[in-house]
Amino acid sequence: MAVRSPRSAQGYRIGEAAAASGVSPANIRYYEKQGLIAPADRADNDYRLYSQAEVHALRFIRLCRAMDMSLDEVRTLMALNLRSQADCDTARTALDAHLGHVRERLRELRALEKDLAALRDSCDGRGSECHIIEALHARADALPLHGERGSPASRHV
Repeated sequence: MAVRSPRSAQGYRIGEAAAASGVSPANIRYYEKQGLIAPADRADNDYRLYSQAEVHALRFIRLCRAMDMSLDEVRTLMALNLRSQADCDTARTALDAHLGHVRERLRELRALEKDLAALRDSCDGRGSECHIIEALHARADALPLHGERGSPASRHV
């Protein structure tokens, strides 16, 4: 049995669109501001009203974001036509690029896992001092000042 949505005759109010899409009202406003969805029509009482197509677009955005896609990647995919071979090629290219980002992030996470395991293994909890805390303080002191060369690379998303 399908769950019926509490949609008004003119469209979904923002809370209803949020419930139907799984996207918070704050994110709906943000995606609207970013141009991922068109500005909502307004009812006579100035409430935002979203169509079923806009609710679907919000679900699409939520799915892509759950796959760790950037807003630019989502924007690219949303602009594509389902039945166009050229757009299918563009979608494949976009996903190949995203897959590259994910693989790079996995490499970074594996390196982080090894670093954390080594840090954890540096202290068995029996000494008079905690070597984990000592190592973290030493690393903090070794960090470059904000704006200096050697700052961490920015992330994909």
